[in-house]
Amino acid sequence: MLSWALFFLVVALIAAVLGFGGIAGTAVSIAKLIFFVAIALFLISAIAHAFRGRRV
Repeated sequence: MLSWALFFLVVALIAAVLGFGGIAGTAVSIAKLIFFVAIALFLISAIAHAFRGRRV
């Protein structure tokens, strides 16, 4: 999922360099959304793992 965020970030940077402001802004928004969703899923997974504990 973080690879998608990185992809959209690269697309945004290329679009910004070429002067496509609207496309760059949209790509940055998508990259930020995907990044924060990935962070939220990571935190949920870490908390679930902590509550589950270690099984023997």
